[in-house]
Amino acid sequence: MNIGWMEILIILLVVIVLFGAAKLPELARSMGRSMRIFKSEMKEMKNENGNDKSDKGSHKSKKDDQIQADTIVQTDAIIVESDSTKAADTTDKPAADPTPKSK
Repeated sequence: MNIGWMEILIILLVVIVLFGAAKLPELARSMGRSMRIFKSEMKEMKNENGNDKSDKGSHKSKKDDQIQADTIVQTDAIIVESDSTKAADTTDKPAADPTPKSK
């Protein structure tokens, strides 16, 4: 099932009639971008599959990942707690004596 020159010409004429001559460059650009993105994603997927097969021994286990995530969360909690205590220490002291002095 080969497409000849006449079929290609008919398809081009139909595209011109449907989309108009003004929108054809924009349509071609968007198709080119889509194809470029599709090709790069396919290449990335192939690279990931190849790396998964060769690097099975070097990947961390889920338990190691969870331990690392817990450590990060605990560290962040300590930092936030120390920042909040510093802020509380500075806000406890009034700037001036709130009671009015009688003469």
